[in-house]
Amino acid sequence: QVQLVESGGGLVQAGGSLRLSCAASGRTFSTGRMGWFRQAPGKEREFVAAIRWSSGSTYYRDSVKGRFTIPRDNAKNTVFLQMNSLTPEDTAVYYCAADSRPLLTVYNSNYYDTWGQGTQVTVSS
Repeated sequence: QVQLVESGGGLVQAGGSLRLSCAASGRTFSTGRMGWFRQAPGKEREFVAAIRWSSGSTYYRDSVKGRFTIPRDNAKNTVFLQMNSLTPEDTAVYYCAADSRPLLTVYNSNYYDTWGQGTQVTVSS
């Protein structure tokens, strides 16, 4: 059984940076997808970024391109979400997700079977 443990959320001023971590335990990822989603109050959960584990291909929603990256540490079975130039619109609970099926879409939360507990990111203006 895979478990995802997130860390790194917090309060930051607009223009600042945060780095979220998502450590996977219970299996070693050599295939599949890992992604980050977020949910702001009163809004639906939305895709933020993802990585296909075998190829290393990365994907981002348009509003975070150039500001966020999704690096990984293969040895530690961990992915990160490096968030720079944060704005108040980035305020949300951020969730890490994983799925072992490598060829499914990275954008749809319904196609991930394992989720982290979520971590709050608050960006003040």
